[in-house]
Amino acid sequence: MVSFLSLLLVILILLALILLWRARAQRREAGLPPGRVVYADTGAWSRCEKPLFSRRYRLTGRPDYLVEERGRVIPVEVKPSRVAPAPYPSDILQLAAYCLLVEEATGQPPPHGLIKYRDAAFAVDYTPQLRARLLDAFAQMHLDRAARDVPPSHDEPGRCRACGFRAVCGKRLV
Repeated sequence: MVSFLSLLLVILILLALILLWRARAQRREAGLPPGRVVYADTGAWSRCEKPLFSRRYRLTGRPDYLVEERGRVIPVEVKPSRVAPAPYPSDILQLAAYCLLVEEATGQPPPHGLIKYRDAAFAVDYTPQLRARLLDAFAQMHLDRAARDVPPSHDEPGRCRACGFRAVCGKRLV
């Protein structure tokens, strides 16, 4: 009887080690930093938390993850189909908006955020310069909302090709 319990204990310990190893591998593959995941909006969990909201900036958003790292909350944005050698400027501003929302919610700005593409993860420092760039973009958007006519941006042919207004746009790139 004792040897059966010992064998069962060894099997359970081995199983636990295998599960721990697999969980760590999945975390690395997802691009998550070390720390405790405190929020997720990946669709895989049935219950999504309320979005973050800033009354001051009239901004709301849901990062894919919020990870607690050394007492700080780090936003993580996952773009699973994207492949690029560096993060897109639009993704950096989206992540900066999540950093601003975390700052508003916690009273402490995160030191950085993470953008996870299919094959790479990028840490983006949340600097005063990035925060200022984000606030400038907000100011421009508020001006554009009040304008009668806002010219579309035609800097990216790929975006132009996928635009729903291509059929009626006189300024098509492609």
